Amino acid sequence: MLNIKNGKIPRPQKVVIYGAEGVGKTTLAAQFPDPLFIDTEGGTAHMDVRRIDRPATWEELLAIINEVAATRDVCKTLVIDTADWAEQLAIVYVCGKYKKAGIEEFGYSKGYVYLAEEFNRFFASLDKVIAVGIHVVVTAHAKMRKFEQPDEMGAYDRWETKLTKQVAPLLKEWCDMLLFCNYKTFIVQSDNVMEKAKVQGGKRVMYTSHHPCWDAKNRHGLPDELDLDFAGIAHIFNATPAAPAEKPIDALRSLMAKDSVSEADIQKVVADKGHYAADIPIEHYSDKFISGWLIKYWPQILNLINNSNQMKEDFDSE
Repeated sequence: MLNIKNGKIPRPQKVVIYGAEGVGKTTLAAQFPDPLFIDTEGGTAHMDVRRIDRPATWEELLAIINEVAATRDVCKTLVIDTADWAEQLAIVYVCGKYKKAGIEEFGYSKGYVYLAEEFNRFFASLDKVIAVGIHVVVTAHAKMRKFEQPDEMGAYDRWETKLTKQVAPLLKEWCDMLLFCNYKTFIVQSDNVMEKAKVQGGKRVMYTSHHPCWDAKNRHGLPDELDLDFAGIAHIFNATPAAPAEKPIDALRSLMAKDSVSEADIQKVVADKGHYAADIPIEHYSDKFISGWLIKYWPQILNLINNSNQMKEDFDSE
């Protein structure tokens, strides 16, 4: 007799976070519930997190993962940081096993077949971790490559995980959520047609859905774009995000409210100084610009705004 059930089946999540160098992948992973890092590249040295000593070999990495699966109370989230460094361990293992100097020495792409088989062992070990109730997060670096549509003319740049073409699709298929993290930029066209457009911005975001220029996916109906902050996905993990420190934009708005400064006032000063175009909303300013210029030099900026407003009032009264 068929045992048919309705509704969702809750289980731990398989998450892949990849993005540009230094964008904050590891920092985001550290915000997941009770994380334990397997730091394959030493990228958590500057962070206050729990970590397991860097594995020296591929077999050691798999053994550590299996041990975590056998010790279910050791953490709530296991983080592999990063997949591309783990892949290098796998390549060394495959080449040593078959006594080859490099992965290309096998010929007929046979070395990559063995590499894919090893990563299937890797995923099987991670699935054991999932089975005992522990979330798994895998981080990866991103690379850009030229992508050509087979049935269309032209090509364009596209972000993807910095893995071999045999392993990358396996990782993407394995995960429930693939998050692409990057700096959001804006193209500002000058009024002078002879000048080139300028790139402005720097806000950090994560993309959750597929786009022609990057891989991403989720199974939770998330918005296509979120701030690079665990708070946006915490509900998926039944977790309460830690109270965040005051964001630079919130600190700026507090100053604006205290001194009766409008957003238009800020936009005018910023545009006059050549930092952002006048039609860019202030929430799109980078955190670094808000903290390092607007807040740092607030008294001087307030004087500029007050002088400008006074000049306008004098002009209007004439």
